[in-house]
Amino acid sequence: LNIIKGVLMSEIKIPIANPIIGEEEIEEVVKVLKTGFIAQGPKVAEFEEKFAEFVGAKYGIATSSGTTALHVALLACGIKEGDEVITTPFSFAATGNSILYTGAKPVFVDIDPKTFNIDPNKIENAITEKTKAIMPVQLYGQAADMDKINEIAKKHDLYVIEDAAQAHGSMYKDSKVGSIGDLACFSFYPTKNMTTSEGGMITTNDKELAEKARIFRAHGETKRYEHAVLGYNFRMTDIAAAIGLAQLKKIDEFNQKRINNAEYLDENLKDVEGIITPKVLSGVKHVYHQYTIKIKTGNRDEWVNFLNENGIGTGIHYPIPIYKQELYINLGYDDNLEETENAASSVISLPIHPKINQEDLDTIIKVLKEASDKFS
Repeated sequence: LNIIKGVLMSEIKIPIANPIIGEEEIEEVVKVLKTGFIAQGPKVAEFEEKFAEFVGAKYGIATSSGTTALHVALLACGIKEGDEVITTPFSFAATGNSILYTGAKPVFVDIDPKTFNIDPNKIENAITEKTKAIMPVQLYGQAADMDKINEIAKKHDLYVIEDAAQAHGSMYKDSKVGSIGDLACFSFYPTKNMTTSEGGMITTNDKELAEKARIFRAHGETKRYEHAVLGYNFRMTDIAAAIGLAQLKKIDEFNQKRINNAEYLDENLKDVEGIITPKVLSGVKHVYHQYTIKIKTGNRDEWVNFLNENGIGTGIHYPIPIYKQELYINLGYDDNLEETENAASSVISLPIHPKINQEDLDTIIKVLKEASDKFS
């Protein structure tokens, strides 16, 4: 049986994620199936163009996943064995693993405890002669402090690769995430703000980087059956792109519902003892892939169990810093970053997706207040 902290999945009434697939997506997929052209083709090209336009970038390169998007983006920047890439340890493992795929070394920098994003004030101390890029993660749907990061990158001649897997439609000042760094990488996994079932996208304003990414994405081909470099089969299918095109028409509506839900939770949880609600940087549009609170009382698991027992799904994003994963320990990592450790032991993500209704929100608030009375 699937069990969450001893609670049967069937007992969760308000799930942490709930993808929205409508008739539009189904119809678009059926159209593609009827054409017989179901591999990478015209739908992928259309999706690349429209997604790039959505984020305000010149070029889009569709891939098979967010992870392969990161891998390809790093390769396009020439990242290789012996190089170092600065990133955050408070993320899904794919952030660090994509760097390992190239033979390079992830170098982890601690986070800002308010936003959970990489702390730009700590980046320069991690730069060495081997450093070639900075990979900030736009965590939970909120952009990192990109002005400072870009300033540091320019000073040290480094690439900036946005891990924007959770930030479709997020904005930093007047720019959308996906148009701020040298490249950006998105995921379309089913739990994300929009989905293609599985899939990813690289966006960039640099024509040369876009061309390199397309080559690495498809077996290293420069022309049909001519392979200039070692490439990969990281292509998206037209089936996935058809879903993506339908979802792209809805993403603004999806995001606004997430923002509205977050504002309601903010207002009603701000005075609840024992928790800290999400903080949003000035000038940033947070699109709330996750609504993540911190438990101040040091007993996070008791809160999680209580929420689950009362039918509320939760997530812990993320319980183990990347550098403490077995893989990284075996590679010799022994980091112990204070704010990352604190976040990993205290965060809880609450349901925030567009299918959440008013009754659900009120239930979440009620149960959290009960948990506060019980555990604070």
